[in-house]
Amino acid sequence: MQTLRIGVVMDPIEKINIDKDTTFVLMLEAQQRGHEVYFMELDDLFIRGGTPRGRFRRLQVARATPHYDLGDYMTGALEDFDALLMRKDPPVDMKFIFATHLLSLVDEGKCFVMNKPQGLREANEKLYALRFPEQIPQTLVASDMERLKTFMTELGGEMIVKPLDGCGGSGVFYLNQADRNTNAILEAATDNGRKLIMGQRYLPEIRQGDKRIIMLNGRPLGAVLRVPLETETRGNIHVGGQCVKTEVTERDREICAALAPLLIADGLYLVGLDVIGGFLTEVNVTSPTGIQEINALDGVRLETQVIDFVERQVEEIHA
Repeated sequence: MQTLRIGVVMDPIEKINIDKDTTFVLMLEAQQRGHEVYFMELDDLFIRGGTPRGRFRRLQVARATPHYDLGDYMTGALEDFDALLMRKDPPVDMKFIFATHLLSLVDEGKCFVMNKPQGLREANEKLYALRFPEQIPQTLVASDMERLKTFMTELGGEMIVKPLDGCGGSGVFYLNQADRNTNAILEAATDNGRKLIMGQRYLPEIRQGDKRIIMLNGRPLGAVLRVPLETETRGNIHVGGQCVKTEVTERDREICAALAPLLIADGLYLVGLDVIGGFLTEVNVTSPTGIQEINALDGVRLETQVIDFVERQVEEIHA
């Protein structure tokens, strides 16, 4: 395989946790194969004369302290890279959206971009799952508090609410009709009826864990179970969820198979599905994590399959 120039758009390299960060092991694997890795943040992207360009630095990573070494700044056209990995963490704000518009101008006949910027714009991580109603728990998206409370009554008096633009479990609440704080929580979550939120049937199986399934090009690579603390409803690692070894079940494969055609069509090659009790709850597409946790529990190196995929896509472009 020829040496590839791989640009990575991500968060500040100095702030990542090298024991958990998926982007880190992707870059480390690419580097170990002899590929050149270049680091960029959103502010380093720009357009001149209709050509998307970037300011970037050669990056060397290692499981050491410090874990990175950056070269001098360079500037060039983004399509001069063989591949671009869009790995900026949420929130998906307007700055992120504008960056995807810029990346959409990269010539796909010259450079492979993962995930596809158009797909990232289309796939809100909460709302994308609604395209598969048979795979998700009962769900309502609304801003009207009375409609949300009526829905909770229909569900038996309890539900989960979450913001449409949250990440890492931020803003997720368990509601119960017996709780005197319910109205106050809905007022805050909806900004007094001005903001759409998602209400979903509470799945008691969350006590056994929230499963993260990593998918590559429409097929599952592996999974990890994130078990919430006794004091928590959320299983997210960010809020203390414990990672437990698990299997990709037949039901998980059914969900993956249902999503695969649309994910591939939208260019969402590397995604993380969240599954609770056999129901799909979220489709994470911006910078899905979980690879290092699965590696540690299963004794695998999933990043090798991801970089294999990137290499194949580049070969197809240059064929």
